[in-house]
Amino acid sequence: YMCSLSLFHYSEYLVTAINNPRSLSLDSFLLNHSFEYNLAALSSWVEFTLEKLLFPELKQITWLSTVGLLMVIFGDCLRKAAMLTAGSNFNHIVQNEKSDTHTLVTSGVYGWFRHPSYVGWFYWSIGTQVLLCNPICVVGYALASWRFFRERIEEEEITLIHFFGEEYLEYKRKVPSGLPFIRGVRVEL
Repeated sequence: YMCSLSLFHYSEYLVTAINNPRSLSLDSFLLNHSFEYNLAALSSWVEFTLEKLLFPELKQITWLSTVGLLMVIFGDCLRKAAMLTAGSNFNHIVQNEKSDTHTLVTSGVYGWFRHPSYVGWFYWSIGTQVLLCNPICVVGYALASWRFFRERIEEEEITLIHFFGEEYLEYKRKVPSGLPFIRGVRVEL
């Protein structure tokens, strides 16, 4: 678990350094993502410790931890593939102004999902809790991540429609968001 957590944050910085060095800062590690992110991490450590003390057999379900590890690997690989595919178009902060070099990326993993980096993070985060056999945090992480990405996708898609117009709307019609029950911003014509 600690290796996957460290690798996730280090590779966020590394891929940003490779792809978009102009936006590189200590924030690129995403360690200070938000108060809620830090609270979630702390909650998972508290749950793991308490359940390890009270119900040690719960923390020894090897097949479940293996499923969690596979989710973590899949999620992190998908996220980094999205970052690398998007290149300098990827930024940890939703952009409000379109730069001259900003292009709509629809190839690679973006041909599978409109928001592959969010899909990757979603399954990575839930996978960390499956890996730890933390039943309470599995549910909490799934709900909190889903809500965060639903709101983030709607915000981002408004910007993408503003940037790319009909080109983005056509892409949106053809390619799913990738996250369960999240369709993105609704467009009334």
